Amino acid sequence: MNGYHVAVVGATGAVGTRMLAMVAQSPLPIASVKALASKRSAGKTVKCGDQELTVEETTDDSFAGVDIALFSAGGAVSKRFAPSAVKAGAIVVDNTSAFRMDPEIPLVVPEVNPEALRQHHGIIANPNCSTIQMVTALEPIRKAFGLKRVMVSTYQAVSGAGQRALNELFAEAQAYLDGDVTKVTPEILPTGGDKKHYQMAFNALPQIDVFEDDGYSHEEWKMIHETKKIMMGDMDDPELKVTATCVRVPVPIAHGEEVYFEVADANADADAIRAVLAQAPGVVVQDDPAHQVYPQPANAEGKRDVFVGRIRPDEENSGFFHMWNVSDNLLKGAAWNSMQIAETMHDMGLIQPK
Repeated sequence: MNGYHVAVVGATGAVGTRMLAMVAQSPLPIASVKALASKRSAGKTVKCGDQELTVEETTDDSFAGVDIALFSAGGAVSKRFAPSAVKAGAIVVDNTSAFRMDPEIPLVVPEVNPEALRQHHGIIANPNCSTIQMVTALEPIRKAFGLKRVMVSTYQAVSGAGQRALNELFAEAQAYLDGDVTKVTPEILPTGGDKKHYQMAFNALPQIDVFEDDGYSHEEWKMIHETKKIMMGDMDDPELKVTATCVRVPVPIAHGEEVYFEVADANADADAIRAVLAQAPGVVVQDDPAHQVYPQPANAEGKRDVFVGRIRPDEENSGFFHMWNVSDNLLKGAAWNSMQIAETMHDMGLIQPK
């Protein structure tokens, strides 16, 4: 069969299973799909549409004949095997932090900077989930009105920390509902790599990833510098001012963000911003406060779009606006954006089946 031969690395994980679903739903011609994971997962089966695939161990030889390799198995795995995939002739779309800040590797959200794909050398980085949904909503505003400053506070779903974190949330919630708090022994959140762990159920944790020496968490650092790289082409661009506070909340899937931003156009108003976003690709406006219409994580789960609402001016500071956005962090924030990159490359003539 003519078409693309696709490999998904990390096929048994929360993002990997959704990558397989995105491959199955893609309009691209797909000749074959290979499910790859760690040695301990080899032999398991996973679904890709109507197909049932047997998981294979990821090795340097796994990528022979592969055209597109979607990675989501952790940064160490990407660093180890992505070069092997490229050497075998595959285009790698990597959903980890392994290559995002490499100046030679494009960091891409197709609605925002598709032209960056022309600069690839075999690897394209998928941005952080919280960054993706924010820049998807901000880029139409930047193009129409200019963008000077962004201050974002996130309300991030537990699934962003992986399936084990999600299982921990559910176990904690059940223990609390059962009235037996002695069963709650946090082991993962706020981040597995730090010294202390705290309950997530019925709580909010103002830490995602480890803290840097300046007091910002690494998640906040990523949002700041990824936004600059994607929108301005330079992770340290001085013209666009970005800052972030990232908080984990006990929501299973779909991040929420309160985005406070300053535009350059003095004539911009909330209605004009709303109208621009209504025409923006990948964005759905849900903004009717009189009827309590606004984006919610529970309604965004399973959908590919970024949902935007609560668009309003700061009445104390001219040129500043508020915006609330919500998106499924496992789809637009990961699996869908990765597959969308591959589809965009196909549409731009940058890849074709061997």
